[in-house]
Amino acid sequence: MTRIAIFASGSGSNAENIILHFRENKGVEVALVLSNKSDAFVLERAEKYSIPTLVFTHDELKNSSKVVDALKECNASIVVLAGFLLKIPEYMIRSYPNAIVNIHPALLPKYGGKGMYGMNVHRAVVENKERKSGITIHYVNEYYDAGAIIFQATCDIDVDDSPEVVQKKVQELEAIHFPKIIESII
Repeated sequence: MTRIAIFASGSGSNAENIILHFRENKGVEVALVLSNKSDAFVLERAEKYSIPTLVFTHDELKNSSKVVDALKECNASIVVLAGFLLKIPEYMIRSYPNAIVNIHPALLPKYGGKGMYGMNVHRAVVENKERKSGITIHYVNEYYDAGAIIFQATCDIDVDDSPEVVQKKVQELEAIHFPKIIESII
């Protein structure tokens, strides 16, 4: 049995999509949902499916074994970042080499790095008059958004698209591709 741990900081739409995708797969299960925000809606989504959750502070992620201990306790073999906004510390990357996967709402290497998440990315894409955007699914390394790219999918951007319209197009790509790519990695 392959066990997945999902990290998220917000609403958890990608997390729920992954949970639903693997719900009928007898060889894979989402074993734990973790968040750095006690009020993140992703925790309610996890509880709806009876998936254990863990809330931790930024300091606990960086300076204690609390998070890795929880991952080991639930026997997670793959870690998925689904809208998680903190940088993963190097000790955790060493504990899970080539087993931490992130999704980014742009075509890396463009529009990646610290502070480039959510609407910040979509605003930058529109301001720079890009004609394409999309998603990048990549392994996590010690640098923001610089790990090996696993998969990219694109969407066209019309001249009059707002950042909100671009966000919707990108989220549609996330919903279609993220669970399937995780499954292909497993």
